[in-house]
Amino acid sequence: MPNTVSRPRFLNLLLIRMPVGAITSFAHRVSGVLLFLCIPLAAFLLDMSLQGPDGFTQAADLLVQPLSRAVQLVIAWSLAHHLLAGIRFLLIDLEIGLNKSQARASALAVNVAAPLLAGLLLWRLW
Repeated sequence: MPNTVSRPRFLNLLLIRMPVGAITSFAHRVSGVLLFLCIPLAAFLLDMSLQGPDGFTQAADLLVQPLSRAVQLVIAWSLAHHLLAGIRFLLIDLEIGLNKSQARASALAVNVAAPLLAGLLLWRLW
């Protein structure tokens, strides 16, 4: 009988190479949580802007601050990634793109297109 020790092993998650589909799935979940957490901020800004002309200028002034621009970039990425990954997952539910190569290609396309779409959106707004 071999003497095996069943101790827990330390897994360094930074050394594990995740497939592109897993990264897309994880980022889809993160983007959904970020969008959910931004609802109170959006409601606050909407309420402030509807207070009148002074409230609107206060909300507009808040949106041009550097920290606010960084938050806008994260929100734009979250929105773009969640939308594109959601469409990808709906197509997979319809059994479109189930082959390994097609699934990898669509995941990579989502991961590349989401930041580009977010940048395009913010470039048009700023």
